[in-house]
Amino acid sequence: MMTAIGLADEAAREILAKHCAGCHGETKMGGLDLRDRASLLKGGGRGPAVVAGKSAESLLIQAVKREGALAMPPGKAGLPPAAVDVLAKWVDAGASYGGDVKPASSWWSFTPVKRPAGKGSIDTFIDAKLREKGLGRSPRASKQMLLRRATFDLHGLPPTPEEVRAFEADTAPDAYAKLIDRLLASPRYGERWARHWLDVVRYADTGGYETDVYFANAWRYRDYVIRALNADKPYDEFVKEQFAADEIWPTDLDLEGAYEMPKKKLENLERRMGTALFTLGALPVENSFFGDQYRSEWQAEAVETTGAAFLGLTLGCARCHDHKFDPISQKDFYRLSAFFAGSEDREIPIVSQMRIFEHTRHATRWVIVDQLKAKLGRLDAAVRKAKRPMTPAEKDQRETLLRQIGEAFLKAPERVDTANLLVHTEPVHDTHVLVKGEWKDKGEKVWPGTPASLGNAVKVDEPDHNLFVPRRRKALAEWLASKEHPLTARVMVNRVWQWHFGRGIVATPNDFGRQGDPPSHPELLEWLAAEFMDNGWSLKKLHRAILLSETYQSASAYRADAAAKDPENTLYWRMNRRRLEAESIRDTMLAASGALNTKMFGKPVVTPVAEDEMDGVRDASQWPVTSDPKEFSRRSVYLFNKRSFKMPMMENFDIPDPTQSCPRRETSTVAPQALAMMNGGFAFEQAKRFAARLAGVAEGERIETAFRLALGRAPLAEERAKAASFAAANGLEALALMMFNLSEFVYVD
Repeated sequence: MMTAIGLADEAAREILAKHCAGCHGETKMGGLDLRDRASLLKGGGRGPAVVAGKSAESLLIQAVKREGALAMPPGKAGLPPAAVDVLAKWVDAGASYGGDVKPASSWWSFTPVKRPAGKGSIDTFIDAKLREKGLGRSPRASKQMLLRRATFDLHGLPPTPEEVRAFEADTAPDAYAKLIDRLLASPRYGERWARHWLDVVRYADTGGYETDVYFANAWRYRDYVIRALNADKPYDEFVKEQFAADEIWPTDLDLEGAYEMPKKKLENLERRMGTALFTLGALPVENSFFGDQYRSEWQAEAVETTGAAFLGLTLGCARCHDHKFDPISQKDFYRLSAFFAGSEDREIPIVSQMRIFEHTRHATRWVIVDQLKAKLGRLDAAVRKAKRPMTPAEKDQRETLLRQIGEAFLKAPERVDTANLLVHTEPVHDTHVLVKGEWKDKGEKVWPGTPASLGNAVKVDEPDHNLFVPRRRKALAEWLASKEHPLTARVMVNRVWQWHFGRGIVATPNDFGRQGDPPSHPELLEWLAAEFMDNGWSLKKLHRAILLSETYQSASAYRADAAAKDPENTLYWRMNRRRLEAESIRDTMLAASGALNTKMFGKPVVTPVAEDEMDGVRDASQWPVTSDPKEFSRRSVYLFNKRSFKMPMMENFDIPDPTQSCPRRETSTVAPQALAMMNGGFAFEQAKRFAARLAGVAEGERIETAFRLALGRAPLAEERAKAASFAAANGLEALALMMFNLSEFVYVD
C-alpha cells in the first residue's frame, strides 16, 4: 500500500507531467528539464528550479504562485490553488521522485484526438451543454430561410427564383437533405469554399511591399484549390500535395507515343500545383540581394504559414526566442525551417518537351519582334540627344516600325504554359538557429525535425553532404497528414464549423495554444475530428453532417431568456445572423442584375476602378485592366488580388490583408459601406442592369420578381405596396438600388 508521502509525490509528479513537462520535458525550454530530480535541482538558465525542503526559496514555487517575474504555466490562467499547495508541500518534503515524468504535453490540443465514449452526434453534444445552463434550442427555421442560409453558405450566392419554387414545392421528408446534396455537387461550391481557404493561406497575385511584384502564375494555385474542393479531395491528401506532391508523386512530362499527356501524369501534375502555396508569400524583393537573407526569410515565412494554416499555432513567436506560452522552442522553429531547405520557387514549363520544341521552332519570330523594338529604341534615343523634334521622315519611320512590331507580335508563337512551383535546389544549404532571428548571426546548425511536444517525431535519413536530392517535405507532409497528429484534423473541422456558424468551437482558429481560447464544446470538437478522419477526411461529409444537424437548422430569432444566460450564443441556442462577405455582396448584386458570368478558372480579372481610386496604385501599369468587358462580371474569387491595393468597394466590406494568414474575417459597420451601396459606381451599374431585367417582366409582376431575385422570397402585402409606390415615383433603377440597400440583402439569418 502506498504511504501518504508516496501519494503526495505521485500527485506532485502528475501535476508536473500535466502542466509543465510539455515545455520543460524533452523540449527543455529555458534549459529546464523537470523529468528527473537531478535536472530539477540543477535547473535551467535562471538557476536551480527547486531548493529541496524550502518551497519559499524555490523558483518553481514562486513561478506557479505567480509572485515574481515568472508566471507559470503561461497563459491566461495559472494552476488551481490546490495544485500549487501540493507542489509547495512536495518541495518542503524534499521533492523526491519515485520515477521520471513522461514528456507528454499537458495542453489539450497537443494530446492525440480521442473519440468520446458512446454514440454521438452534433446535436447530442450541443443539447447537453444547453441543458447544463437550463436552455433549449430554438425552433427550426422556416423552409425559405433554410434554403437561403444553406445556399449562401455553400455557394456564396442567393438561390434563384426557380430553385426557391422547386424547394417550396418539394414536400418529401428528405427535401432538405436533397438540397444539401445538390449544393455540394455544384461547381459553385468549390468557388465559394476556395475563398475561405485562400484567406487562410494568404493568397494574392502580387508580392506586396513597395515593389509589389506580379505573380503571373499564382492563379493556378487558386484554380487547384477550387478543383480539389469540388472533387472532395481527402483533406489529408490535399495537405500532402501542398507540401510535397513533387516528392510523394514524382513524375516527368514525357509523352508516350502520342501528342496527349498520359492521364496519370496529368493527375500528378495537378497534384504538384498545390506546392505553389509556398511561392505566394509576401516578401520584399530586396531580400534577394543576399542569398542567405532571402532563404532565411522565405523559410521562416513557410514555417509561419504552416503553423497558422495547418497547425493552428503561432510558430512565428519562436523565431527569435523560445515561445513564451507554448512548448515550442527556437530550435524547434529552425528545425521546421530546415524541412524547406533544399527547395525553392521556380517558374517551370508544364507542357511536354514536344510542345516546347513546337514553340522554339518558331521562336525566331520573337527575335524579329526584339530586333524591331531595338530599332525603334535607337530611333527614339537619337532624337532625344539631338534635342530636336522628329522630322516628317522620322515620324513615318516610327509609325512603320510600330506597325511592323504589331504584325510581328501577332505572328509570334504563344509562350508555353508555365507554373511557379517548388523544386529542389543544389546544393542543399545548411540551416542554423539564427540568434534573435538575425540572418547574419548564425548559431547552432540544425536538421529537419518536429517539436517534441507534438509527438511522433519525424525521422529524415540523409547523407552528411549537401549534394543530394532532398525528400524533407515528404516527411513533413506525412507527419502533418497522419491520423496521430493532434492538431491537423482539429484545426480544419474547427475552421469548417466557424465558416458555417460565424464562430469556431475554438474562437481563435489560428491559435490552439495557451494564448488561444479553449473550446466551448471540447467533446464535440473531438467527435468531429474523429469523424472527419474516419470518414476519409471528406470535407463534403463534414458539411453534410453539420448542415443536417438540428443545431444548424435552428432559427436565428432573438430570445431574451436565452440571451440573459448566454449573451454571446457560445452554446448555439440559436443560429447566428451574419453579414455576407465582400465577395458575396458583389456576386449577389451581379446575380440579381442578371450580369453574373459563371465562367470558371483562368488568369485574374482586373476590373476598372474610378480615376480617383487609382490614386492608391503607385503605377497605373500595375493595374492592367482586362481587355474583355465580359470578364468584369466574373465571380469575385477570380478578381486580381493586389497586396498593395485593395479595390475600394471590397475594402469597405472588410476583405483581409493577404500579407499573412487570416483566421477569421472581421465585420465592421462604417459609413463608406452605405456610400458604396448607395452612390458607388458598381452599385449604379448593377442597378441599371437589374432595372433593365425588371423592365422585361410584365408590369404587374415586377415587384415580386425584384424581391425574389434580390431576397429569395415574395414580398409581404405591405412591402409590395410600398415598393410599387416607390417605383412609380422614382423609377425602376431607384427601386433596384433600394433593393441592394436593404439590410436583408446583405444579411443571412
